[in-house]
Amino acid sequence: MVGTMAKIDDSVKKKVPELRFPGFTDDWEERKLSEIGKIVTGNTPSTSNKGYYNGDFLFVSPADIQENRYVNKTTTTLTELGFKTGRLVPKGAALFVSIGSTIGKIGQSICDVITNQQINSVISFSDYDDDFIYTSILNSSTKIKQLAATQAVPIINKNEFGKVIIKIPSLEEQQKIGSFFKQLDNTIALYQRKLDLLKEQKKGFLQKMFPKNGAKVPELRFSGFADDWEERKLGEIFNYEQPTKYIVKSTEYDDNFNTPVLTAGKSFLLGYTDEISGIKNATVENPVVIFDDFTTGSHYVDFPFKIKSSAMKLLSLNDNSDNFYFMFNTLKNIKYVPQSHERHWISKFSSFEIYKPSQEEQQKIGAFFKKIDDTIALHQRKLDLLKEQKKGFLQKMFV
Repeated sequence: MVGTMAKIDDSVKKKVPELRFPGFTDDWEERKLSEIGKIVTGNTPSTSNKGYYNGDFLFVSPADIQENRYVNKTTTTLTELGFKTGRLVPKGAALFVSIGSTIGKIGQSICDVITNQQINSVISFSDYDDDFIYTSILNSSTKIKQLAATQAVPIINKNEFGKVIIKIPSLEEQQKIGSFFKQLDNTIALYQRKLDLLKEQKKGFLQKMFPKNGAKVPELRFSGFADDWEERKLGEIFNYEQPTKYIVKSTEYDDNFNTPVLTAGKSFLLGYTDEISGIKNATVENPVVIFDDFTTGSHYVDFPFKIKSSAMKLLSLNDNSDNFYFMFNTLKNIKYVPQSHERHWISKFSSFEIYKPSQEEQQKIGAFFKKIDDTIALHQRKLDLLKEQKKGFLQKMFV
């Protein structure tokens, strides 16, 4: 599809996008959102009237608008009585969160819905395409957020929202662009569902393939294994190393540098450094676990790296005949939520008791989870690439 588009000369970028479908040459025109569609601000029926609730119509709040484009489920539904105070928003309308901490979030209704008062909806007039309008508002969401009144609770009222100007091509070109991004969003959603399913499947296997509730064998095992698992403490399984000598000196990161700088938190990769000393030389043959001493988050690492701070431990196997990936998943499978801001490896985790099977069974289980994690990583990379591609198209296909 991308190959059928045409690039536009730089001199006309102000009135037309850089990238267009062939056959379209007219300038785009400016329109206010209030000229494009009806602006509807939602509201919430009284909680004292129970007849409004537990019906068939989705009642949308900002929490129901996630990264996924489509709003197709909510925690609350309304009966037709809700229409007496609620305002029906038809399928395809763009839903824009206009109040509160999540201001700027945008979704699209997949069916007729009613929204609460934190959402302004754009119900497109007949000569405008729903999918184009949604994507155009999404592309302008950062700019629109800047209209929010500077007060304790940021808010963009209906009138100000209606004054937002976007640029519009002909209806036919709108439909081409709207359909293109709808297809792209559907592909992103498909990969997200696959990724979520894989993660759920892994959770299920972790529960069934490791002993629980004091049992000495797991619920699910590979054939040929019947012996009890042996009890050990984590501190007997893993050696730890203080990371002080691997801390990066400068946080001037650049993707052109060679050495990754890691954290044990969710972000994991912070950037790349050009520092050549104090590198932890983890390898596929000699991996390590970086363990956040405060949050207890952990990551498996099999490549050279530096770290951001000393608030972690570097874990390696005490007995190299154990399977590293099995032991890493044993660590990940521990159900513990930090209760205080303290260092946890020495004070708690090293004393936790776990069970381990024979080296052969460890190898089987470790290889099984490595394959799952590699598949999850592959799907994550594809999903991230699709999202980056979408960002690029948004930049080039809108004025």
